Amino acid sequence: MKLQRVILFFVLIQTLGFGSTSYGQKLHNLRCELMNNPRGIDRQAPRLSWEIQDSTRGVYQIGYHVIVSSSLAKLEREIGDLWDSGKVNSNNSTTVYYDGQKLESRQQVYWKVRVYTNKQDLGWSAPANWTTGLRYYKDWKNRWIGLDGYQDTDDEQKGQLSGRYFRKDFETKKKVQKATAYIMGLGLYELSINGKKIGDHVLAPTPTDYSTNIKYNVFDVTSDLAQGENTIGVILGNGRFYAMRQAKPYKVKSFGFPKLQFQLEIQYNDGSTEYIESDNTWKVSTNGPITSNNEYDGEDYDARKEFTGWDMANFDDHSWQSVNYVQEPAGRFEAQLNAPMKVMMDIHPAQIIQREDGKLIIDYGQNFTGWVKLKVSGPAGTQVKLRFAESLDEQGNLFVANLRDAKSTDHYTLKGEKEEEWEPKFTYHGFRYVEVSNYPGAIKKENFVGRFVYDDMATIGSFQSSDSLLNRIYKNAWWGIASNYKGMPIDCPQRNERQPWLGDRPGSAYGETFLFDNINFYCKWLDDIKLSQKDDGSIPDVAPAFWRYYSDNSTWAGTYIIVAHMLYKQSGDIRILKDHYPAMKKWINYMQDRYNDDSGLMVKDSYGDWCFPPESIEAGRGKIADKKYPSKLLASATFYHLLTLMGDIGDVLQDKAADQYAKEALKVKKAFNQTFNNGDGTYGSNSLTENILAYNFDLVEVEEQKKVRENITNLINHTYNGHLHNGVVGIQWLMRALHKMGEDDLALKIATQKTYPSWGYMIEQGATTIWELWNGNTAHPKMNSQNHVMMLGDLLVWYYEQLAGIASKENAFQVISMKPVFPKGLEAVKASYQSLYGEITSDWQVDGQKLRWQITIPPNTEAEVFIPARSETEVFESGKHLNQSEGIEKISRDEDYIKVSLKSGNYLFNSHI
Repeated sequence: MKLQRVILFFVLIQTLGFGSTSYGQKLHNLRCELMNNPRGIDRQAPRLSWEIQDSTRGVYQIGYHVIVSSSLAKLEREIGDLWDSGKVNSNNSTTVYYDGQKLESRQQVYWKVRVYTNKQDLGWSAPANWTTGLRYYKDWKNRWIGLDGYQDTDDEQKGQLSGRYFRKDFETKKKVQKATAYIMGLGLYELSINGKKIGDHVLAPTPTDYSTNIKYNVFDVTSDLAQGENTIGVILGNGRFYAMRQAKPYKVKSFGFPKLQFQLEIQYNDGSTEYIESDNTWKVSTNGPITSNNEYDGEDYDARKEFTGWDMANFDDHSWQSVNYVQEPAGRFEAQLNAPMKVMMDIHPAQIIQREDGKLIIDYGQNFTGWVKLKVSGPAGTQVKLRFAESLDEQGNLFVANLRDAKSTDHYTLKGEKEEEWEPKFTYHGFRYVEVSNYPGAIKKENFVGRFVYDDMATIGSFQSSDSLLNRIYKNAWWGIASNYKGMPIDCPQRNERQPWLGDRPGSAYGETFLFDNINFYCKWLDDIKLSQKDDGSIPDVAPAFWRYYSDNSTWAGTYIIVAHMLYKQSGDIRILKDHYPAMKKWINYMQDRYNDDSGLMVKDSYGDWCFPPESIEAGRGKIADKKYPSKLLASATFYHLLTLMGDIGDVLQDKAADQYAKEALKVKKAFNQTFNNGDGTYGSNSLTENILAYNFDLVEVEEQKKVRENITNLINHTYNGHLHNGVVGIQWLMRALHKMGEDDLALKIATQKTYPSWGYMIEQGATTIWELWNGNTAHPKMNSQNHVMMLGDLLVWYYEQLAGIASKENAFQVISMKPVFPKGLEAVKASYQSLYGEITSDWQVDGQKLRWQITIPPNTEAEVFIPARSETEVFESGKHLNQSEGIEKISRDEDYIKVSLKSGNYLFNSHI
């Protein structure tokens, strides 16, 4: 028998509230072999998970035994003084919730699991651990400090604040056993001890609505303390706390001036504990080198003003101010679960263009988010200017009109040393090109390193096909999605917006889960949405509600329900639904009370099919896309779909209201057809989106479905010449609707178009991410981002579930459905997805009438696999007839497919199709 082993995961789901990020360690959630993770877990029942690694066929779990101990020594002796589950006969390996003794704040917890499979007892896993955080408000022994008000170094008229530098000297007189730092630095912070930066995160903490909740971070700093004199240093930037663009206070939320709460807990070998707290003994200065910082405008840094050794002992801080005690933010304190932002990749220039005016244009060959790490040498006082943009105009100058009034510019003033190195701390840019002015010295590519910044999550999916355009679209999607992960899913990273719009992601978020390990990320966003809900039930268009947009439309706010339902499907964690169901019910009731007409239709919409394509590329030339076309049909169709989801969720949660949602949905369906069905296979004004929504949401009666299908295909093939014609609402459902209609050949035709409007057209015009607009090369620049996610829609879902045939049927891929489509013109697809149980792969090639299909099913799962074939006798697995192959449980006929039920393992199928 092949070697089997168990990998422990400490599964942290944000809606459960378990945890902050220990930035001192490399962590890819759900992908760590050993979760020795000192996170601050501030809730009582974390979700434990493990993965069995074994390529043997037919391996599944039949039982487990979890032990949780208060010490490693007890764990090694198999003493579960905190929790001993005993042997549990179960195949559950992904949603085992801690059910032991009450855990106190700061408690170190150790655990391991013994797994029993149908093949053998795997024995005990290696140990893993977590640490509970500060569970109670009173666990914070310190106070908030800062400077409430503008300082001489600030520019009140321009709304610019300089960086706030805080320092605290202290002494350890005994041998340190353990030291833990807890910090809330708002809006953004960088922590150092004895001159060393703590952690490799950037732009921390994760953004929230600070009036509702604030995330704290936890660090094990034991090895960073010295015996004797020590110094803590903290720099604060503005982030979203001191808001950008405060000219419209009715629209933009601002929370005040930067402030800090910090707590260092030092446990000595003699058993005593000392606390170093943020109090009025700290010193602060605003006269440091960061003279301005702003997410939209950039960062200004004057190296001549550096405080050499400011965060080390024996620094002379007599000119620094004493800090003030300041009002604490209103939000509750929570451990941060979602991964921090980090510099995830360095990108070197593809070329450097030297202009006649002395300026440099640096082309990185890729649109991304982050900044430039600069190396430079020259005279003191020389100011280097770096201006960022996504593209160039026809004259080769930076194209900045689409940035609106975001300056997107960094300034670095040299101190005059031999070689200086600098990168900003409290800003980021969306760019491909950088214009560098006044750069002294030799011009080398290594002096301008691009730093790609996004949330620290693993890429867990891969996709390749025989079509190079499909592959390039996938690559562009990856870059665009990653670029817009900033502690929340933002719409774009370059202009003066960067907001987490709900309407951008009802389908896009689903596709993203196949690429990135982002369940915690989106669970955090669900919390943002819930906490932004008004007492009457209204949900905003943007969450966190940094912009006060509460327009009450089902197509935007309904994303809350759609994403929650999707996360449950992809993660299997029922507590996601439990945590958000009351708020979702409240919103449904609010919308029905205020906006339903007598027939049950939803009359309220705000945006319509936002950013639908102009009839031609020329028709949209110079036109502003910021136009609203509210649609009662779109609102009603979407609300019907949301009612059906609420019925499904209610059934899962065994809520009696589920039946009522089903009845209300039937009422809406009847009124919808009476109002919008034209009787000839068309709905409403016969737009593609109107018909797609009616068909995909099952609003079309069975006897009329054929006519609607024919109308949709006629629209695409003839009216739109084989192209899509959807805005952000329709594109979220287009590809799945076409698959539902059995029109995957047509879906492939749309996906591989290179002419307007299409994803391929963007690429033909040089796009390296996904545009906001289908006509992004001709539209008015006011609303014309070149790095957006919303127009991806459900394309990636179609890639994985339809082209590759990787979809969950039950319990977050414990039962896998593998029924790929084989559209004409596509000869091969190779894809993988790292599920909670392990990697699922699908690799097929078609040569004439011959199909070769390799798949991998991870241990403790099974799959229903549909193989196109005329008969069972024409299907072989690893050269054997199906009934002779190990691991195949059941064989049956399903229309044009041979359906086989498989246990885990690697399989190779050959058939005639």
